[in-house]
Amino acid sequence: MVIVMLKYILALILSFSFSFAEDVHKAVIDLRTGDIKRFEASVLKGLAFSIQSYRDKLEDMKVVVVVHGNSYKFFLKDLKNTPYAKDKSLLEKQKEIKERLENLVKFYGVKFEICEAGMKTRNLDIKNLYPFVKPVPTALNAIVEWQEKGYKYMLFD
Repeated sequence: MVIVMLKYILALILSFSFSFAEDVHKAVIDLRTGDIKRFEASVLKGLAFSIQSYRDKLEDMKVVVVVHGNSYKFFLKDLKNTPYAKDKSLLEKQKEIKERLENLVKFYGVKFEICEAGMKTRNLDIKNLYPFVKPVPTALNAIVEWQEKGYKYMLFD
């Protein structure tokens, strides 16, 4: 009788853990925009809101943002000696952007990957990236690899 009860309890625990594991939503974001307002709305505000809305339902959301196109400028520590050195709106908000990106990493587990090929094309130094940004050989490869891991594709352009 005790063995039957233990088997029942184990089956119940396993079924609960498997059902909880299914509540993980995964997205890979193809980030290309250089528009600061779109960036703020979709990345800085939108991702936190989306992830939190799942957490409120006791579900999880994992997000990876693959940076390329016109969005490199949001992930650079120092804008001097870059094509973005004269972007006044970015210079004014750079500190706030960095803090909000760090919060996405720290509190929401968002991962940021950036295309090395595009950085080289734009003469941007990888050493100038925020420490929480991971260089990847190409954006396309990164996006494909995340999709192969079950992440749904989203374009933020």
